[in-house]
Amino acid sequence: MELELYDRLEVIRKTIEKYGEQNFYISFSGGKDSTVLHHLIDEAIPDNRIPRVFINTGIEYNDIRKFVLELKESDDRFVIFNSNVNIKNMLDEYGYPFKSKEHSCKLSMFQKKGSKTKSVMRYLDEKNDFKCPQMLRYQFTKEFDLKVSDRCCFKLKKHPITQYELESKRSVAILGLRMGEGGQRKNHDGCVVFDRTHTLKKFKPLNPCSEEFIEWYIKERNIKLCKLYYPPFNFQRTGCKGCPYAIDLQNQLEIMDKYLPSERQQCELIWNPVYKEYRRIGYRLSRIEEKRLF
Repeated sequence: MELELYDRLEVIRKTIEKYGEQNFYISFSGGKDSTVLHHLIDEAIPDNRIPRVFINTGIEYNDIRKFVLELKESDDRFVIFNSNVNIKNMLDEYGYPFKSKEHSCKLSMFQKKGSKTKSVMRYLDEKNDFKCPQMLRYQFTKEFDLKVSDRCCFKLKKHPITQYELESKRSVAILGLRMGEGGQRKNHDGCVVFDRTHTLKKFKPLNPCSEEFIEWYIKERNIKLCKLYYPPFNFQRTGCKGCPYAIDLQNQLEIMDKYLPSERQQCELIWNPVYKEYRRIGYRLSRIEEKRLF
């Protein structure tokens, strides 16, 4: 673990030195990985002035926002940038997230064009690594009328962070993403991402790090995380509360039902059309009566 730590610190030092500290900012979610990233950057580059930017979408867990506010009180590098998006209006206009970004993107293409494009056909191909689950193929028909889109994250997070980049003149996001988290991220090799003009846009120093390394570093450096990562919550990930993309959504909602009932109800109000469909087909949520939730 010490060798892996030395390697990560060297990568951070060399990359930030090469491209200039003044061009970087940390995309800080308040979660475990971004908190580890915050401490790693400080260990690699003591006295750095790299901003830690938290996008307040309005649907983060209350305790995540409290955690970020506590950090901001003692560290002026923390920046809270409000998205100012009415999430219900946005979802009604653009569509709801369903299953994953990949699935939502392909389904949105189908719903807009009314036919199965080459991209959609590849997604429906059984040989594709990221193929559509058999039980969700019924959605690629004209009879399925729930408007689906992958624009949620863009409108709530990516659009505001683009505004921050323009205002701050810092254009390189340091992200706490890791290949080990699975999904499409497992194919994202390397720690640096360039745009078409070969300009550095993203830096992912945690990309090759295992969960074992993350846990070791937290214990070794006695890092305090948001309370949601400890008993009785024991969340593995946080992010937007009740997000339909969460594989362990049922477990998250059960924990919230017990310890965060008002936030649990908020999830039902925001994501209701998706939750209803999940329950109807028995996907990610159990088939329970909605009336029992209120």
